[in-house]
Amino acid sequence: HPLHYMAIMNPHLCKLLVLVSWIMSILNSLLHSLMMLRLSFCTHFQIPHFFCELNQMIQLACSDTFLNNLVMYFAAVLLAGGPFAGILYSYSKIVSSIHRISSAQGKYKAFSTCASHLSVVSLFYCTMLGVYLSSAATQSSHSTAVASVMYTVVTP
Repeated sequence: HPLHYMAIMNPHLCKLLVLVSWIMSILNSLLHSLMMLRLSFCTHFQIPHFFCELNQMIQLACSDTFLNNLVMYFAAVLLAGGPFAGILYSYSKIVSSIHRISSAQGKYKAFSTCASHLSVVSLFYCTMLGVYLSSAATQSSHSTAVASVMYTVVTP
């Protein structure tokens, strides 16, 4: 019942969701930080970003980065793919609910409410995919930095 959000959500559930989100984020950051400790770096490099993006750090390593890349992509699929699948499922339920609305004005209001959220979600996921999949292809560091700004600064 995606359109019954206000009835389903309560303060306890909201606090629990925030707590789980924080714990997952901290554990993911700790995992990647500990994985970076096993890498060796040959010379001094300058990272062309406003923060140390994980895939940029991995690209600068001189040692074998296969395990780091494997963990990074597995975590990305798990931590970004799961919520994305949930969002797609939720929007499929919302669209099916909207199609049952008889008035055109009601449909327009419901679709316009969802459009802003859908555009932000699209912006976030598209730029994040661009940054993390760019490690497999060669791109300019400027475009990668702009994409990083889009999903870390503009979207929130």
